[in-house]
Amino acid sequence: MNYSIKKFPFSRMRRLRMKPFIRNIVSEASISCNDLIWPVFLVEGENQNQKIKSMPFVYRYSIDKLIKELEILVKYGLQAVALFPQIEKDLKDENGTNSYDQNNLVCRAIKEIKSSYPDLGIIADIALDPYTIHGHDGIIKGGKIANDETIEVLKKQAMVFSEAGCDILAPSDMMDGRVGSIRKELEQNGMHDTVIMSYAAKYASSFYGPFRDAIKTQKLDEIKDKKTYQMNSANSDEAMQEIALDIKEGADMVIIKPGMPYLDIVYRTKQEFNIPTFAYQVSGEYSMILSLAGEKRNKDTILESIICFKRAGADGILSYFTPFLLESLQIS
Repeated sequence: MNYSIKKFPFSRMRRLRMKPFIRNIVSEASISCNDLIWPVFLVEGENQNQKIKSMPFVYRYSIDKLIKELEILVKYGLQAVALFPQIEKDLKDENGTNSYDQNNLVCRAIKEIKSSYPDLGIIADIALDPYTIHGHDGIIKGGKIANDETIEVLKKQAMVFSEAGCDILAPSDMMDGRVGSIRKELEQNGMHDTVIMSYAAKYASSFYGPFRDAIKTQKLDEIKDKKTYQMNSANSDEAMQEIALDIKEGADMVIIKPGMPYLDIVYRTKQEFNIPTFAYQVSGEYSMILSLAGEKRNKDTILESIICFKRAGADGILSYFTPFLLESLQIS
């Protein structure tokens, strides 16, 4: 950039900060209801809103309870929800077969939400970790995550979610080739309009702890972590390769996860690919920010944490603060 630099006192940067209206009209980034996606935890039963100890103010909702919660948020301008199920233990197995049961918790939730709020966008996670007894995102064979065998299950999961009415499929498993395989399966079955929002750069992060508590994934025993398929936190060029591959395979949008520790990845993605790019402010980020903001959920602290994603180039943010922010936007 070519800046024409004026010397003090002719140039006083504080002139553009002196009054609220000036700060507002020169603001380079802003937040609206259109920027926010609400990640929601589902649980079986009726009239359930279960507290999650590691995530204050966040709950697991039964479908009927979620329908009621959405009423006011839709009025506030909520555009989309992302669904994450807490699957009952007796429905989990080695291969995550409940993930493609047409009557599973997510499929029923999609149908109920669409019936009540037809214009609300629904995003469904494509991965096996909520459904497996070992807590991994894929099938284990010979002490390893079996990439191609896992994709066969993911394709089935993608189809039942799409058939249930899901608008956006979000593969978060990080198997190689899964976006192309899912896109091909959708096309062959006439699901031409189903959007794929790929977790193109999902890192093997320590910031996911509270999420695993929320969906009650099993302890990782046979394979102790997810580093053989989720990304190395030291790498950014590799993320660009992952994103390029997913776009080529048919991804319409991409997610960077976690969010704030990887703002450089958000920025590079938007600069290099100019594709709709989303950041996921994950459970660990949420809990850390909340501990700083205090029990009253200080608006300024939370808003600052959100605005950084927009400044980095994100088109939208998946955040557990979404209900609080939507309400705050109404009275600001």
